[in-house]
Formats: sequence, C-alpha cells, structure tokens
Amino acid sequence: MSKIRGLAAALNGNGRYKLKASSSNMVKSSSRLDDGVIGLAIARRLAERFPSKTTFVVERHPAAGQETSARNSEVIHAGLYYPPDSLKMQFCLRGRQLLYEHCKNHSIPFRKTGKLVVAQDHQRAYIENLHARAQQLTWPPRSKPESSSGSVLPTRLIAGDEARVLEPDLSKNIVAALWSPETGIIDSHALMTSFEKDIKDAEGGALVYSTRVVRVDPWLGSSQVKGSPSGEVAEKGWVVQTVTGDAEENDAMLARTVINASGLAGPMVLNSLLPKDLRIPMYYARGSYASYKGPGVTYVSHLIYPCPGTGRTEHGFQSLGTHLTLDLEGNIRFGPDLDWLDPPPIRENPDGTEEADTDFWTKHLVPDQSRLKLMHQAVSEYLPEISLEGLQPDYCGVRPKLVGPDGGFQDFVLRTDYPETFTTNGVKVGSGAQGTNPMITLMGIESPGLTSSLAIAEKVVDDMLYKEDEAKADKAEEKEKV
Repeated sequence: MSKIRGLAAALNGNGRYKLKASSSNMVKSSSRLDDGVIGLAIARRLAERFPSKTTFVVERHPAAGQETSARNSEVIHAGLYYPPDSLKMQFCLRGRQLLYEHCKNHSIPFRKTGKLVVAQDHQRAYIENLHARAQQLTWPPRSKPESSSGSVLPTRLIAGDEARVLEPDLSKNIVAALWSPETGIIDSHALMTSFEKDIKDAEGGALVYSTRVVRVDPWLGSSQVKGSPSGEVAEKGWVVQTVTGDAEENDAMLARTVINASGLAGPMVLNSLLPKDLRIPMYYARGSYASYKGPGVTYVSHLIYPCPGTGRTEHGFQSLGTHLTLDLEGNIRFGPDLDWLDPPPIRENPDGTEEADTDFWTKHLVPDQSRLKLMHQAVSEYLPEISLEGLQPDYCGVRPKLVGPDGGFQDFVLRTDYPETFTTNGVKVGSGAQGTNPMITLMGIESPGLTSSLAIAEKVVDDMLYKEDEAKADKAEEKEKV
C-alpha cells in the first residue's frame, strides 16, 4: 500500500473571508460549537450548567449527525480495548454508565445485548490479556461503585464450546471467547433528538443548521490592541464568522468560548491559526457496512467481534475488525471494514493562499459491491456458513484519525487555547500564553465516541469550563475586596 497522506488543511485557506470585528455587525454569544452527537452532548451540558448564557450550536448540515455520528455501528461499548489510563478508557467507562442511565430516563431505545470477542488458538493470549486488564480497572472520576452492580468492567473467559452454546453458528476454529455483558446497542438518532430537545427547551440554547463556519479569529478586545479603530468590540473572545445556506454575506459573532467539536474537520480551525510547520494533519479511514440475509446466522442474538489485528502494540490497532452487529429490530449487519482514503494534495496559489478539497471524503460515502468479497473472507473466519450472496452494501462512514495506517494507539485529544495564544489584529501576543475565554478543540473522536459522548460533555463543561468560570468569579471577588 502506498503511503497515505494526512490532510493539513486550514479553514479559510483561500483567504476569501476577511476579519470582521465591528460592534455594529457583531452578535455576542457565550459559546458556540459544531454539531454531531459530541457537540450536542456538550451543548446540552452547557445549557444546563450556564442557563443565563447563550449557547449557539452551529451545524453546516440541515440536520444533526450527518457525518460520523450517523454512520457508525450504534454500539454502546463496554470499554475493553483501551489503555487503562487513557481518555478513551475513562470516557468509555463513565460514558457507558451515563448513556444507559440517559436511555432509561428519556425512553431512548436500547438493548444490552452483550458481546463475544472470539479467538482462534493463536489469538487466545489477546483475549486473556483483555480479561486480565478488565479485572484490574478502577472506577473513573465521578462514577460510584454503588451506582452499578458488580465490577467496573465485568468480563468472563469461556471455552469455544461454551461460546457455541451462546452462538451455535460460530466456527469450530473458535477455541475461546471473552464474554462482555455490558455491551449494548442504541438508536443513535433518537439519542441525538433527545439532546436537541433539551437544548431547544433550555433558556439560552439555540440550534443553527445549514450554517457553516468559514473563519475563526482570536480577539483580545479593542482596549488591549493599540490603535484599534473606534467602534470595535472591547470584549475578549473569538470572532466566529458563518455563512447560512447560499447566502452571499457572512455573519459574525463574538463567542466568549468556542467548543470546536467538528469531527472530520476538527483540526481545520486550529490549522488556520497555527504556522504551517505546526499544523495538525487529519487522516481519513472509510468503513463499509453490509446487511445480511442468508444462512449461517440462524441463532445469532449477541454482538460478535473478532480479535483486532494489533500491529506493533497491543493497543495499536486502527479497527476492531469486521464484526457482527444487530439493530434494535434484530437485523444483522457486518462492518465496518477499514479502507484508508488518500486526500488530494493541497494546492498553493501564487499569492500564498491555498486550495484544498476538504470534503473529498463525501465522494466515498456511496456503498458498492467492491468491499463485499473482503468482508466475506473476514467474517468467514468466525462464521463459516455465511454466503457471499447474502451480503448487500448498506452504508459507509468515515472515521476522523490523527495517525495514519502505520501509527500506534492514538487517544482522544481535548486541546485548550486562548486568544492570547495566537497573533491577532497584527499584534503578536505570544505562543502558549494562558488566559481566559478558551477555545477547546476535540480531535480524533472516533470509537468509542458515541459511548463516551456524555462523559466528554461532563469533562469539557464541568472540569474545563465550569471550574474556570468559578476561578474567574473568585478573582473578580478578590479584586472587589481590594
């Protein structure tokens, strides 16, 4: 396979949109973020924690979750695969608990199906290691043992014959399996709808669809920038420019806080503010799903996963393998597989601006027959009686990755920057400066992102924003006393 390029594109790379910072055309907002299940979960939490402030949810599509959030396996993961001290593990364990509670309290369709991770003889050590690590896990922050029965991550090693009692269609080559009873499935669309409702019902919540973000600039306020024209906004924050639909004119708002949860476009805002040599590349991995009707799955009632190919390290896999999942109606599908996409190169213009096809991946969302033979070969390793003819293309999704095919384990990234970090209005303030009014960028939020959504929202809002807001209030109180 030829080397896969990462796409280090920047928002507004062609320089079409210029800075707007006049109080006459500026909408003031407390916070804004892009959409998808993560963005919606954070917005919901923001509206709950900061009811007196305005939360704008800005989404370029006509509806929520049209990218990664609507094109996944809809699995509630138990937390089997990730390093114990990683954000992925912490958020998955905490998020699983919060998600099951949310589903019960808001009548979101779900089912705790349980999952088998099946192993051939040469893979036995892998599931044994998974089981051993599961027994050593401790509860993540905010989770209380009394709120959930049993261990943090209950698992059980079983022999191949016992696995075939649970799933009679499994291959005789399956010699062992790891049983994970906490794994489940969910209606992700109903989940996002419930988040949307809570945002709409909140006093300061606003959902803005069919609106794309075209430029973001740090803004220190006219009082901090020498020589600022009169009439410019004195408050500090981020100037966010948007275009709605096919409008010719763009709008601007001053956001005191920006949450950039834009999934496949996550690094683009940062890249527009960073020097080229510090830009963050994004890698794109397509996963195809196939529906199945045919022999070899007569008795299936649980999710069935193969052991992932782990590469150089036990956590360094890029996919959980082509697995069997069920939907809430009992329909069977296989996937996702893994197909790395190579983005077109960025073209530099003579004036120093750039042209990049950042939506190239949308051309790869049409399912076709091309992946079915490979998927059939992969699934036949553990379900030998399935037929190629029974597989039909269903849908495709693209995963946002921060490392390419040769990369090892990559954790979720939650990065905080402040207006002082970057150059603004032609004045270099200093790299790495600390301050207030942060921009929090979420990158590489792939699986187990859906499971982790409520835990990520809790972390961003309660730990990264709420505590900062409390610190600002304390400083203001101390200043008044002086």
